[in-house]
Amino acid sequence: MLQGIVVIWGVVTIMFGLRAVAPGDPANLMLAEGATQELVEQVRREEGLNEPVYVQYFDYVRELITGDFGYSWQSNREVEAMVIERIPATIELTIAATIVALVIAIPLGVISATRRNEPADYSATLFSLLGISTPNFWLGLMLILVFGVWFGIPYPTFGLSWVSLASISIPYPSVGFYDFPTGRRPVGFGEAVLTLVRYGSVYDLLVWLKHIALPALTLGTYFTALITRLTRSGMVDELGKPYVTASRAKGLPSVLVRYKHVLRNTMIPVITVLGLQMGTLMGGAVITETVFNWPGLGLRLIDALGTRDWPLMQGIVVFIAIAFVTINIAVDAVYNYLDPRVSEQ
Repeated sequence: MLQGIVVIWGVVTIMFGLRAVAPGDPANLMLAEGATQELVEQVRREEGLNEPVYVQYFDYVRELITGDFGYSWQSNREVEAMVIERIPATIELTIAATIVALVIAIPLGVISATRRNEPADYSATLFSLLGISTPNFWLGLMLILVFGVWFGIPYPTFGLSWVSLASISIPYPSVGFYDFPTGRRPVGFGEAVLTLVRYGSVYDLLVWLKHIALPALTLGTYFTALITRLTRSGMVDELGKPYVTASRAKGLPSVLVRYKHVLRNTMIPVITVLGLQMGTLMGGAVITETVFNWPGLGLRLIDALGTRDWPLMQGIVVFIAIAFVTINIAVDAVYNYLDPRVSEQ
């Protein structure tokens, strides 16, 4: 916990330092072009920009501790509100990318470890190498070009519609086909779930899945390759240990030994990387969100960077740091569950 506080303080300090040494007068950035010098001086006095840098720093830290992130220089809105409204989209993308990575990577790692020096092992290794080596921005552009522009590959969507017969509403299934989208999502996950619960229609949920499919695949590719290699190496190490030989000698099925015992012990380092990479995915989603116009924190950070909106940039980066620290604390808690020896040490 103490280390996490130090990390957050370091991020706050670095961001404030970058703001202090950045060229340009913040007062001019807050005002429109052609503002009079008197108005500029008034803004500097109101915002405390005439104070020494160390005074501005302590004032900023004190405001952060009280939960005041300030106001955006461009929109004059509270930074907290601008951050909070984009959090759900970023969390959706991060979790979806993580799920994509785990669903693909763990079976590949297990197959690669149990079929060493076979075509399946070579294929998984090649896939890992390509995944780690491929830049996310290039992969995202290629997926848009191939699926959304060149081929426009359709896939079916299903829902429930209602028809009135003799004053009675009767549901009937409806089927449609839609291309992969290249624009911003029209509905979020929460809204889609509410539509499903209230009206029994999965249309909005399928629309959400359609929009998140390519961004999640793009963001999760590097993570998939990393987890595949980590699972393979962990499985290889565990399969050579005496308890595996003893379990097989007792007549336990290979599937039971492989997935209940070996894979569980392999998951400890995987969870370490999972926790670290989920925080990294939140920060690394900046590029993916920009490529796919995904309305998350990353896209808002790029917009703030383009307009030099420092309070908004600082608020987003500080939130990502807090999320990163929180995820690592959660990973430590999962450690204690999977391996009680960790808490004893």
